[in-house]
Amino acid sequence: MSPDAPPLRPLAGRVALVTGGGSGIGRATALAFAAAGAAVVVAGRRPEPGEEVAAAVRAAGAESLFIRTDVTRAEEFDRLIDGTLARFGRLDIAFNNAGFQEARGKLADQPDAIYDQVFDTNVRAMLRAMQRQIRVMLAQGGGTIVNNASVSGMRNPNVGLSLYSASKAALISLTRSAAMEYAEHGIRINAVSPGRVETDMMLRSGIADMAQVAAGLPLRRMGRPEEVANAVVWLASDAASFVVGHVLCTDGGFLAQ
Repeated sequence: MSPDAPPLRPLAGRVALVTGGGSGIGRATALAFAAAGAAVVVAGRRPEPGEEVAAAVRAAGAESLFIRTDVTRAEEFDRLIDGTLARFGRLDIAFNNAGFQEARGKLADQPDAIYDQVFDTNVRAMLRAMQRQIRVMLAQGGGTIVNNASVSGMRNPNVGLSLYSASKAALISLTRSAAMEYAEHGIRINAVSPGRVETDMMLRSGIADMAQVAAGLPLRRMGRPEEVANAVVWLASDAASFVVGHVLCTDGGFLAQ
């Protein structure tokens, strides 16, 4: 192997946390972190899929545990961070992936309760997550955070998802602001913005013809969770050591159209 080649396990010896880790992009990223050598803490609301992912990570040769967590509840997120530190003693990488999308509908018809659910999950919980993660990383001398945003926060691709789009735009701004504040302290903060990716959330989004949607993309296909996971691993690795406050669009060229 060339001396300039990237390491085969670029995250060896590091501890990674994945929220919303029981399915879709979260599950794929937990497994990708494991393949890259990291120990993985899987967080999610549902124990069964979360435990399954943790078992799959261990089967891949990495340490892992599942901690049941509703990220919108401050006490549960505190327990998640405390549990991670109790088991591993540090937190090197955080992928804040948990999110919520409202049922498709016109803006004037969206009730306050749905606004609260969207913004509590996609903005307030992300803010709380970064605050706790940053404090840990400051104490240990550095780390990396990747937030899962969306192309909807950059250009709304769907009529009827105004709250989701606005929340993701807020998350992108929050990510960039935090990145500027903490880069000098050795904490790199970035985001991925997936486009049309085959996940449960996408399947529940009310799109009638997925094949037609795929045909409208430059690659003429939907994305796979693993393709987003690969981008997250890269942002979390030393290969992206000069990447700060960036939004990496894993969208198959959607925004370039």
